[in-house]
This record gives sequence, structure tokens and C-alpha cells, in this order.
Amino acid sequence: MTRQLRLAAALILAAAPALGQEAQSGSGAVLRTLDKLNGTTEDITVSAGATQASGRIEVVLEDCRYPAGDPARDAYAYLTVREVGVADPVFSGWMIASAPALNPMDHPRYDVWVLRCTTS
Repeated sequence: MTRQLRLAAALILAAAPALGQEAQSGSGAVLRTLDKLNGTTEDITVSAGATQASGRIEVVLEDCRYPAGDPARDAYAYLTVREVGVADPVFSGWMIASAPALNPMDHPRYDVWVLRCTTS
């Protein structure tokens, strides 16, 4: 295992709910998008299993998990992000609200990160 993978695994475990505390799945997530070209941000709410567009990207939320009873703390979401008209995703994986730089999306124009899970 490479040093980067070990570091990533350690950070994911550190960001996960404490031992003995169950993670719950939310009904959706609140994400923030940044258009680096014009400097605008937008908060979007995405339901689990749904797709939400922001600018020229589409975000699919597979799941959003959080520590039991606290959807705003240490939320982590599995996202797939595609550029409109492009079949291959620009990002697919887990993003962690408390550590957005751990698994960042690498796109020249857009940035996306998780703020919190929603429960209703």
C-alpha cells in the first residue's frame, strides 16, 4: 500500500463516527458548488439517488451518512459528478464534510464539497 493510500485510509477512519456510534443514512445532502471562473458559490440540496445540476455539472448523490443523531457533524457522502455532455465522471467517490481536501474533485472550473446530510 502506498503512503498516500495509507494516509487516506487513516484520515477516513478518523473522520468516521466514533467506535460504538452507529452511522445513519440521510434522505439527502446539502452540497456547495464553486464556479472558479466567475467566483460564485451555490448551495444545492440533493435527495439520495437523485441528480442535481449546477452550472455545467450534474451531481448524483448515492448516499449520505452521519453519526447517529447528528446529521451536521462528520457527514460523508458518495457522489458522482459529471460534466454536462460528457459520459465519464469527473469525480466518483466519498467526500467527507469535515475533511473536504481528503478526496477532492479535480476539475479546472468547478469544485464541490459536502456540507451536511438532510434527514427529511
